Amino acid sequence: MNTANRKPLPGTQLDFFDTRAAVDAIQPGAYDKLPYTSRVLAENLVRRCDPASLTASLGQIIERRRELDFPWFPARVVCHDILGQTALVDLAGLRDAIAAQGGDPAMVNPVVPTQLVVDHSLAVECGGFDPDAFAKNRAIEDRRNEDRFDFINWTKKAFRNVDVIPPGNGILHQINLERMSPVVQVKDGVAFPDTLVGTDSHTPMVDALGVIAIGVGGLEAESVMLGRASWMRLPDIVGVELTGKPGPGMTATDVVLSLTEFLRKEKVVGAYLEFFGEGTANLTLGDRATIANMAPEFGATAAMFYIDEQTIKYLKLTGRDDELVKLVEIYAKATGLWGESLRQAEYERVLKFDLSSVVRTLAGPSNPHRRLPVSELAARGISGKVENEPGLMPDGAVIIAAITSCTNTNNPRNMIAAGLIARNANRRGLTRKPWAKTSLAPGSRAVTLYLEEAGLLPELEQLGFGVVAYACTSCNGMSGALDPLIQKEIVDRDLYATAVLSGNRNFDGRIHPYAKQAFLASPPLVVAYAIAGTIRFDIEKDVLGIDADGNPVTLKDIWPTDEEIDAVVASSVKPEQFRKVYEPMFAVSADSGEKAEPLYDWRPMSTYIRRPPYWEGALAGVRSLSGMRPLAVLGDNITTDHLSPSNAILADSASGEYLAKMGLPEEDFNSYATHRGDHLTAQRATFANPTLKNEMVLESGQVKAGSLARIEPEGKVTRMWEAIETYMERKQPLIVIAGADYGQGSSRDWAAKGVRLAGAEAIVAEGFERIHRTNLVGMGVLPLEFKPGVNRLTLAIDGTETFDVIGERKPRTDLTLVIHRRNGERVEVPVTCRLDTAEEVSIYEAGGVLQRFAQDFLESSKAA
Repeated sequence: MNTANRKPLPGTQLDFFDTRAAVDAIQPGAYDKLPYTSRVLAENLVRRCDPASLTASLGQIIERRRELDFPWFPARVVCHDILGQTALVDLAGLRDAIAAQGGDPAMVNPVVPTQLVVDHSLAVECGGFDPDAFAKNRAIEDRRNEDRFDFINWTKKAFRNVDVIPPGNGILHQINLERMSPVVQVKDGVAFPDTLVGTDSHTPMVDALGVIAIGVGGLEAESVMLGRASWMRLPDIVGVELTGKPGPGMTATDVVLSLTEFLRKEKVVGAYLEFFGEGTANLTLGDRATIANMAPEFGATAAMFYIDEQTIKYLKLTGRDDELVKLVEIYAKATGLWGESLRQAEYERVLKFDLSSVVRTLAGPSNPHRRLPVSELAARGISGKVENEPGLMPDGAVIIAAITSCTNTNNPRNMIAAGLIARNANRRGLTRKPWAKTSLAPGSRAVTLYLEEAGLLPELEQLGFGVVAYACTSCNGMSGALDPLIQKEIVDRDLYATAVLSGNRNFDGRIHPYAKQAFLASPPLVVAYAIAGTIRFDIEKDVLGIDADGNPVTLKDIWPTDEEIDAVVASSVKPEQFRKVYEPMFAVSADSGEKAEPLYDWRPMSTYIRRPPYWEGALAGVRSLSGMRPLAVLGDNITTDHLSPSNAILADSASGEYLAKMGLPEEDFNSYATHRGDHLTAQRATFANPTLKNEMVLESGQVKAGSLARIEPEGKVTRMWEAIETYMERKQPLIVIAGADYGQGSSRDWAAKGVRLAGAEAIVAEGFERIHRTNLVGMGVLPLEFKPGVNRLTLAIDGTETFDVIGERKPRTDLTLVIHRRNGERVEVPVTCRLDTAEEVSIYEAGGVLQRFAQDFLESSKAA
């Protein structure tokens, strides 16, 4: 640890590093102009870098030079059980590889503290109208995931620095916000900012506390776990000035959905956002967390708020230790991280957003940045005549109505508003429609306690919104099965069925296989749509029902006032509720001394956990980057859900057929997400989304939707998996050609692992989402970017071509993409190598993150 500039922290027995002095010594007065993010990154450097490299690195921050590599050192890694588990499966496989080459496998451990929360594996098989739903769903979760949970329990005993929060306790990001992040860490008598990476794109939720927290893929997280610095190019830091305050009846969800549309249009992909201005004072910490959670939907890397009075108020509300709360305030004020200290901060650009412009809003269909004011549903052709044929579902039927996801269940105002609208609806005699599968899945057990305190949980239960889980559920595609009769009617009548949820993702095919489209909404609006029963409904004007006195009831009749919501929050949300939940959860138990064997005993018939193949065959060799055939030619906005879906596995899918051959009954197929620890199941999910549009597959001149490919040179159209199998047998190197914003969405590493196992050596796109690009590098797949104005259309790529890549791979250098057309024509196209840093070049050349570490580990062991 660097001891330069170390000073006592006033009013404590701790020290801190005087980053202001270090920065101003290089350029006087520079510190006051630095944005918040730069100040935290500078403090990280002062604390961790040796004096010889410190001046140059701080100079980069001051001058905002982005052409040089830049290290930062996250204090911890957080994981959920899907990506976290696959990362730990990789480390277990790495131990096997090290042992096979004569190394000591027990020496392979996370160096950085790693916290894993089991929150992504529960499916809502029993809806919230079943009083025993929680117990039944948990029992099903334990039975289906026994292989996974055995492995996760082994990791806690076999690896150092791994802590596990077992299932049934809440969602990673909400637990992180409410308890795991201290905002200010203390180590060896020195206070410093909490920083972290997480294996989920919504890790930035805790940015609301002023904590730099970014989502990364599992492969990048593995690198950090194993002690390597996280290398980056200094990001654009964009200021977002918030003015005004939300109008009456507007929720944090309405605000964030409006911001998502606004920021996507402003092209903030990859940027660090800093929210400031008088409007931030009108947002509670819960509101700020709802905004920060959706940073990946903006396309941003982070969505930072300063430490201020709202931070302190929230730490007290969530029952944090008094000494910690005091330390956060003292430290922030002493180091220039307190909001009032940033009045002179300068940004590359500043965007302005007026909170008073927000109206009641949905997002959808299909994309979270597709804002849909509820007043415009009719004009946009969404709402319309509501069919009410007895015994039949209407067109646009809402088959999933889920209050779910940390995005909104972290926010007491949103949850209390949902409870109040349920109470008011019950008083007027309104009920949910019988085809709406309703559920309440809070991200924290504390939510249940304050809903009970307010007397609102029974009101939600009466409408079918009983607690089904403390887990991610529908937002992650774990909506569970429908009633067979409802499913049959959807299929037989080819109904346009929909989902409405309080989550952050609504990509096609994600929420439920039989929901053709999905819409994001605030928790109280989810309740309203469960009553309406169809998206073809003007939720502002149409009649929800008739009360006992024969009066029509509309949304405004049951919507609570802001004053009522705030009064209930003030009287019902208490620090002792959070202490009651979290103190037992994080109590330090006596070390039993029980240790596991350093090598995992792989279960040969498991379809959940299998030794990874990344050191075998072609994956361990050199990529040729020549003679590559396109596996797919794709358009814009391809998401990681297209690349590796997360939802339920259907029997007629390639993965479903494989699971059936392995002896699993269809009812236990579970989801694609839960099987990602077994590459034989997971690789069959590559491009398995039924809404995929591979431009190589045409029908009547139009691109045909489906998990389809065209095998070349024969020109035979098949299911995607059959094409992959064929190319694997031929040892045919592959390439994927794509449009803009390739790899949007979740940070799942299998979106990169799947294409690599299929034989893809390169991806050429008009642009990449940040996390997916780093995952590709981590798997040894070369990301290449077309120059502006050049794309698959201008080059007339139809999939009959073969491709070579020529040139020396250096950070962001130009390489040549050689296109060999079927008629013998050769076309050379300059492309940008999206290996952005020297570290990424090193990882790519080694074959990936794990190969790089294995080589370095064995070399250092021999040297020792």
